[in-house]
Amino acid sequence: MRTPLIAANWKMYKTTAEAAQYGKQLLEELAARQVAVSAAERGEPGQVAVVVCPPFTALGALGGVLAGSPVALGAQNMHWEAAGAYTGEIAATMLLDVGCRYVILGHSERRQMGETDEQVQRKVQAAAAAGLIPIVCVGERIEERRAGETEAVVTRQVRAAFTGLGAEAAARAVIAYEPVWAIGTGEYASPEEANRVIGLIRDTLGRQLGAEVADAVRILYGGSVKPDNVGPFVAQPEIDGALVGGASLDAKAFAEIIKQAEVNAA
Repeated sequence: MRTPLIAANWKMYKTTAEAAQYGKQLLEELAARQVAVSAAERGEPGQVAVVVCPPFTALGALGGVLAGSPVALGAQNMHWEAAGAYTGEIAATMLLDVGCRYVILGHSERRQMGETDEQVQRKVQAAAAAGLIPIVCVGERIEERRAGETEAVVTRQVRAAFTGLGAEAAARAVIAYEPVWAIGTGEYASPEEANRVIGLIRDTLGRQLGAEVADAVRILYGGSVKPDNVGPFVAQPEIDGALVGGASLDAKAFAEIIKQAEVNAA
């Protein structure tokens, strides 16, 4: 059974002091709601896994607060090289050094800045080789959706990201289906439509890496997820949680999203 995962992507928000305060408040809010958070990748039934991905500058501060708790720390990006003359970049070993377990890769906001399928693939392989769990983002732009290209775009991105990845590493990975037109817009796909596309993603993985791997991979929905709409998404049979943007910046709202996921998970 796949343990639902709720991931926070803070993007370029919060200072170190704000991050530390958020971490304390989030743990308090989860305790108050009696949320059963799993500290393992595969927890017990009724549990939900949680990861928070702040900016690089806040990783140390937030990690210090979350240390010893079941809430995991993640980053928003990394380079595929282990070290070198790559000004402004971060290596997997550096993320591990500050306590990261997860890393978001291939987010649409990075793809819009020129990141290619090939670069995402190299990052996924490097993250997996280092022992990090990649959260691989895929999704179509509004013009691609209107042209009926959703399936082709998402399938291409999934196949590229997982090319060359071994079965064991692939099974640990996470995919986040984030239709680009739903990110930060207040619009979102219907739970049924998101479930359909995520089912397609799982079928694609099955053809590429086998049914066992496809069944193990957790696939999240992302795109204007909030406390009042997350329940119907995680209740869908193919959806294993959510990647949350704006709503994750408020500890109380994010804790409520996690609680709703725990209650409604399929």
